[in-house]
Amino acid sequence: MALRDIVKEGDKILSKRCRPVEKFDEKLAILLDDMAQTLKSADGVGLAAPQVGILRRVCIVDVGDEQGLIELVNPEIVLFAGKQEGAEGCLSCPGEYGLVDRPMYVTVKAQDRNGKEFTVKGEGLKARAFCHEIDHLDGIIFKQKVKRMLRPDEMNG
Repeated sequence: MALRDIVKEGDKILSKRCRPVEKFDEKLAILLDDMAQTLKSADGVGLAAPQVGILRRVCIVDVGDEQGLIELVNPEIVLFAGKQEGAEGCLSCPGEYGLVDRPMYVTVKAQDRNGKEFTVKGEGLKARAFCHEIDHLDGIIFKQKVKRMLRPDEMNG
């Protein structure tokens, strides 16, 4: 496993749509392992492949609950309900936060590192993280959906 550099806002790769994963091989496993280590090191809740310079439909989410790290290959939101407004940040936009509307509940259909299909449900923060990371796979960063950016003092209180 290796730490990968996180691409910052302004890099063109963050605005590109990612291609589906077709090969479930050692290269994909290495990418997922590296992303997990990079996410942990950065103390984030999610990371998408374009954030480490790879234009593939791969992301990971770990909100610190009992489910732990969730690997999503070729993810697709198949169901969403409810609404929540909350603060979001992004490892590609360090130190910046904004209010974003997201669904309160989502169901995601994806594949694991071996190509096996599964579905996973998220509520609250996990739903927000799924939406945020899947947006990255379509070339969208949270600042394109933000209602308003937050000042640093709003994040500390």
